Amino acid sequence: MVFVKKSTGDSADTMIRKFSRKVMSEGIIQEMKKREFYLKPSLAKKYRKELNRKFARINAPR
Repeated sequence: MVFVKKSTGDSADTMIRKFSRKVMSEGIIQEMKKREFYLKPSLAKKYRKELNRKFARINAPR
């Protein structure tokens, strides 16, 4: 859950921007989009495998 505390001098617009930034950084929007539709277990496994391959390529020692 995302919480944003108001400090002195913060306007409503500033609070909305802080909240939006926190939501984006925690990946809540991406998680909602991912869970919007049911994903069959076989497809979920396939996507996880592909992601693992992608991250392995990115994090491979150079």
